[in-house]
Amino acid sequence: MVNTVHSHIKNLIKGSTTGFTYKLKIVFAHFPISVKIKGQEVFIENFFGERSARVSKILGKDTKITVQGDDILITGPNIEHVSQTAANIESSTRIKNKDSRVFLDGVYIYSKA
Repeated sequence: MVNTVHSHIKNLIKGSTTGFTYKLKIVFAHFPISVKIKGQEVFIENFFGERSARVSKILGKDTKITVQGDDILITGPNIEHVSQTAANIESSTRIKNKDSRVFLDGVYIYSKA
């Protein structure tokens, strides 16, 4: 319990001074994927040519998302909100019932800072 509280306090101090950043890469081979941010939601459009957009939630009011070409940057002071937002985006593009070695399309986390 003591070490858990120590880690939480350390993360709070680090988040308020420098913040946390997760970088995600948009990867596609079949259809060009577009990512749009509207309010507290991220819309991933044209994923495998689907007509409806895949939606994932942004947690926390201070979490900021910017799209720069094929990269998505998620920054914020709370590590739980930043990491869960990145995980929500990555899991919304998970491919089912296809060979994952061939169909590599999706959004993947590649850097945590």
